[in-house]
Amino acid sequence: MAIPKPLRALAIVSGLLFFYLIFQISRKPPKINGPGDLEKELPHEPMLEEIGEPEGPLWRADDYAADNPNAPRINATLLALVRNEELDGMIVSMRDLERTWNSKFNYPWTFFNDVPFDEDFKRLTQMETKAKCNYEVIPKEHWAVPDWINSDLFDESAKMLEEQDIQYGPMVSYHQMCRWNSGMFYKHPALKDIRYYWRVEPKVHFFCDVDYDIFRWMQDHNKTYGFTINLYDAPQSIPTLWPETEKFMAAHPEYEHENNAREWVIDSKRRPDHNIKANGYSTCHFWSNFEIGDMDFWRSKPYEDYFEHLDRAGGFFYERWGDAPVHSIALGLMEDKSKIHWFRDIGYQHIPYFNCPKSPKCKGCVTGRFTDGERFLFKEDCRPNWFNYVGYD
Repeated sequence: MAIPKPLRALAIVSGLLFFYLIFQISRKPPKINGPGDLEKELPHEPMLEEIGEPEGPLWRADDYAADNPNAPRINATLLALVRNEELDGMIVSMRDLERTWNSKFNYPWTFFNDVPFDEDFKRLTQMETKAKCNYEVIPKEHWAVPDWINSDLFDESAKMLEEQDIQYGPMVSYHQMCRWNSGMFYKHPALKDIRYYWRVEPKVHFFCDVDYDIFRWMQDHNKTYGFTINLYDAPQSIPTLWPETEKFMAAHPEYEHENNAREWVIDSKRRPDHNIKANGYSTCHFWSNFEIGDMDFWRSKPYEDYFEHLDRAGGFFYERWGDAPVHSIALGLMEDKSKIHWFRDIGYQHIPYFNCPKSPKCKGCVTGRFTDGERFLFKEDCRPNWFNYVGYD
């Protein structure tokens, strides 16, 4: 009995589909030359080299007991913007950082929230460290939406961001957070006598034992900023950030440092589509969920003037200007690039990206791994640009 043509066609298609699936499953995946390098821009991945400590002098954990009033700690703090409901994630981060570093040096933790912390948050976070914990409420004038922002225009802009699949675009609180992290956090009265900070977010991981005082190292080596991960941003979220920056810098050419990283900021070769959509900005930025910084830079007149210009332009609300690109552009243009340091010896993860060194002091992450996510995430790695224009330090 003859098989009807429709059934024969279906059988043929099913057979072809079966063999195609077998081929896809069994074929060897394409080799990636280096994390974040689909186009062979990192033929030699630096994280696969044995990594030791940075050049000295290095301050060791002698006399750093939490109750020692004469400890050599400098004016620095671990800093977290966190909500009461993020307690479990914050404890995860604290345990990792205390285990790998702060249990030796006992720098204080300073927690910020736009509402008061509850007693459970205070009790359970203090249990994770011998160091002092400070719990601070953000002043309303630092957190509130500025009165020059038009609410109707914000609503329309939020819809446009949502249509372009920009994460958190419609969330007012996310815009407030980005603005606060960009130009408000260092103005909090609790930080007035503090110079250095290490930003820590909930649900991050630290993998490597660090046996020197990082804040002292920053001070002794005259470093302004330290990062671990260097990424591209979504250009649809910041279309006018670079034009506003150019407008500001044209009015203040004296603010541009002669040894800057402008080429990294404006690169158009590696991802020209990003540069075009961001109107001249490469979108490369230091991923600021990890940052170790000198607040004197943010408090300087050039940065304060820059932030004020951006704030009045409205892009923190009408677009989704994040603190990462704002900080990165300012550092890239206004600071000596030799004062920006890649902490290659600090193992770190914020989903879905890693900084995982090859070192006997590290455990829990895969050496040299950039991401454990989908393959398309590899192209978000902007380290090749930084290495090309600035170097490995």
